[in-house]
Formats: sequence, structure tokens, C-alpha cells
Amino acid sequence: MRNLLKSKKICKLIISIILVYTVIICISQEKKLSNYNNQKNYYESQKTALNEEKAELLEEQKNINSPEYIEAQAREKLDMYYPNERVYIAKGK
Repeated sequence: MRNLLKSKKICKLIISIILVYTVIICISQEKKLSNYNNQKNYYESQKTALNEEKAELLEEQKNINSPEYIEAQAREKLDMYYPNERVYIAKGK
């Protein structure tokens, strides 16, 4: 009788340990899965932004030899202007 009670207690203890271990593993896996989902969302947003930038660059590449593009780049990046053109710079307060 005593051995039977002792064996039931041991069995309950083992089952309890296994249950606790299983819960801990499930929580750990859920945290990892959440982290992976967050990374996936981040990389998808990065991919979308890069695809938009790629589309803009391809559009710019199409216009790179046009006179309007060359003039705009000369004005913006090189501060070049036509010889008879006056440039006024407004100073803020």
C-alpha cells in the first residue's frame, strides 16, 4: 500500500515536471516566433522602400541624357548658370 502511494506521488511529480518543462518550451518558442515575425516585417518594409528607390533610379536613368536633366544637375550640384543669367539668393530673417 505504501509503495503504491509512493509510486503515485512520484508519477504525479514526474508528470508535473514534464508539464512545467513543456510550458516553458512553448513560451520560449512563442517569443522566438514573435521575434522572427518582427524581423520579417522589418525586412519586408526595407524591401518595399528599396524597390521604390530602385524604381526612382530606373526612371532617373531613362532621363539621364536629356538636356533638362543635365541642366538641372548643373544648376543644383555644380552651381552653374547661363552667362547672361542673374541669380538672386534670398536671405531669411
